Amino acid sequence: MVHVDGKSIKSCTAFAADVDGSKIITIEGLTKNGKMHPMQEAFKKHHGLQCGFCTPGMVMSAIDLLKNNKKPTDQEIRDWLEGNICRCTGYQNIVAAVKEAASKM
Repeated sequence: MVHVDGKSIKSCTAFAADVDGSKIITIEGLTKNGKMHPMQEAFKKHHGLQCGFCTPGMVMSAIDLLKNNKKPTDQEIRDWLEGNICRCTGYQNIVAAVKEAASKM
């Protein structure tokens, strides 16, 4: 997942030519002046980090969710993140992280 012009997309299914000239932000681009984004901090605090394969997608998707829904329910968070498949977790810590980040964003 990356943000293209402010919306999360699956980068693996995007053609480079289709995003030419767009503003693209990756997980690495969230850090400002050495300080992690509130969503990254919340994932760290709540142990929402998993193997490293799905975590960036979860973080980027969750940020996009909070742009659209400032106070999502647990089910709304789970529904929004369902495209990010993770085999390592039951998602409870990820949901807790998103809820905490929502209170700080």
